[in-house]
Amino acid sequence: MFLSFFDVFKIGIGPSSSHTMGPMSAANRFLDLILSDEWPRPSNAAVAAIQVSLHGSLAHTGIGHGSGRAVILGLMGERPDLVDPDKMDEVIEEVERTGRITPPGHPSYAFQPKADLVFDKKMALPGHANGMSFSAFDRDGRLLLKRIYYSIGGGFVVTDTELGAMRAQKNKTAGVKVPYPFATAQQMLDMAARSGMSIAQMKRANEECSMSRQELDNGLDRIWAAMNSCIDRGLSQDGIMPGGLKVRRRARAIHDKLQEEWRSNKVNPLLANDWLSVYAMAVNEENAAGGRVVTSPTNGAAGVVPATIRYYLHFHEDADQDGIRDYLLTAAAVGGIIKHNASISGAEVGCQGEVGSASAMAAAGLAAVMGGTPEQIENAAEIALEHHLGMTCDPVAGLVQVPCIERNALGAVKAVTAASLALKGDGKHFVPLDACIETMRQTGVDMNEKYKETSTGGLAVNVVEC
Repeated sequence: MFLSFFDVFKIGIGPSSSHTMGPMSAANRFLDLILSDEWPRPSNAAVAAIQVSLHGSLAHTGIGHGSGRAVILGLMGERPDLVDPDKMDEVIEEVERTGRITPPGHPSYAFQPKADLVFDKKMALPGHANGMSFSAFDRDGRLLLKRIYYSIGGGFVVTDTELGAMRAQKNKTAGVKVPYPFATAQQMLDMAARSGMSIAQMKRANEECSMSRQELDNGLDRIWAAMNSCIDRGLSQDGIMPGGLKVRRRARAIHDKLQEEWRSNKVNPLLANDWLSVYAMAVNEENAAGGRVVTSPTNGAAGVVPATIRYYLHFHEDADQDGIRDYLLTAAAVGGIIKHNASISGAEVGCQGEVGSASAMAAAGLAAVMGGTPEQIENAAEIALEHHLGMTCDPVAGLVQVPCIERNALGAVKAVTAASLALKGDGKHFVPLDACIETMRQTGVDMNEKYKETSTGGLAVNVVEC
């Protein structure tokens, strides 16, 4: 099993990897399909209009997550990693005004957002909670092409056929051939023991099968630079976040107070937690505002990993760029195992799959750069994930704001605590990470749908919207 670092960490826009980046990418794929020879095009037939329907969790919370906007942007040819957040409103307004989409390289297609973009809350698609249907018609209204896509978490998008193939291949070796194809945490530990290599070194060896060392390092540095910039922008912004809840950004004010304390040398026993929290909140406030973030492994959990890296740089004198790279590679190894054996999608398993996975990844990365053995690193990830088990995904008004922003802060605190506990032991512990991951999967299966990113239960219905 091999899931690339660049599949786990992807640059995109907020507020959601599954509900924003996923639909945008699905629209991109449908546009590419229209121009391809991969479908039986009737003679003299040409696509003149497009319609889209969103199902399941995408329908229930798609408005709050910006899913409809993402579809429109994607149909206009915008891509998650390249779209300019400052120009998105302008693009949306053009489509709403003209009733047409004009993607580069395509003819103009009819698309009236109010009529042709449907949030279907009644019918869920069978493959996954985040389902989308894209249809293309000729000028006489005849259906020419239809595709089902699923946004399976972290910005990943697959067709219904691809999803079936993925599940069929789950326990088989497929894709890129790598020297350390660990699919479970135990396999990872066994390979580390046999090779004498660290988890980061094994992950690096796998990645370098498809790119040079310099290309990998450049990519790792690019991801960290995007994370770091997101923190800095979040710490510089103020005001009310969009969506109607009138939730005010807090990271900048908290950061200003922390800087005052830092300069005054006041004793603050909670100092490390405070810095962790403000870094995570800065990222997730940016995410909630539709800014540029990095899936880590999702947008809803994007603050945990960057916060713990900044903590590492802030409080550890030996922190350096090589350490950041090892941190990210180790975190990606753990994230890949979780995604392969369970899920990182809040719509599939609740927030335990988002913030829980992010906390486990962050704990593993931090334990690695603080000198942990592979066994201690696995222990750190297990501790962090175990104490998120059962966490529901119940965003108020379908917005990635309450409780999501603070939840990232606490996920970062748990990650640091888990790493510290693991490093004080010898790596031996009672619950294996693999058992914890399987428990998360089973808990997600058993969890009521209203607690899985539908905003029909939990805080979403018990908090009065203001």
